Amino acid sequence: IDDFTKLRKSEFYYIDKTKLIEQLLQSWSEVTLFTRPRRFGKTLNMSMLKSFFEIGTDKTLFDGLYISKNKELCDEYMGKYPVIFLSLKSVEGLTYDEAFEAFVRIIGNELNRLSFLAESEKLTEIERKQFKGLILVENGKFIMDKDKLTSSLKLVSQFLYRHYGKKAIIIIDEYDVPLDKAFQNGYYKEMVSLIRGIFGQALKTNEFLQFAVLT
Repeated sequence: IDDFTKLRKSEFYYIDKTKLIEQLLQSWSEVTLFTRPRRFGKTLNMSMLKSFFEIGTDKTLFDGLYISKNKELCDEYMGKYPVIFLSLKSVEGLTYDEAFEAFVRIIGNELNRLSFLAESEKLTEIERKQFKGLILVENGKFIMDKDKLTSSLKLVSQFLYRHYGKKAIIIIDEYDVPLDKAFQNGYYKEMVSLIRGIFGQALKTNEFLQFAVLT
């Protein structure tokens, strides 16, 4: 089970990894990359981070866990940030176009989760139109060109900042899968260009980013 909320609410056994939250904040950097082999619990830990930081979180999920003992840290950080969460493990295909379509679908699903931004009074009319323009749907599919996809994460973090007055946390799980599949199937250069564009805007030149975590 790699969903922290499901695991805690269903009362499965859980090896307490919440000290990672404390370590992440004490050894703070703008972008942190965790590299571990498969089955090391990376996705569950990223889900845990989302559950801890995201505005509107169920704080009882952390009752009895290590991090709950650090009341000062919990008061300052728990449920205080907008979070963008992406898993790229399904961005694959025999061709670049297939992988691009999968990428658009994943971004589109996250934008749909944050669709309240389209009606936010905290955003300007132009910003609301920009957000709506990101999530065009035709025949049940999200439609996005490369320019929109490249700028999407930075724009959404900007809109989240406008709405909440807080910089966004970006969590990207299995960021290397699209590159690995591209290498195997012969479209590595195209995928590197796409990933560089998205990450360059979202992670390197993003004034609306609090911090990012990648696996």
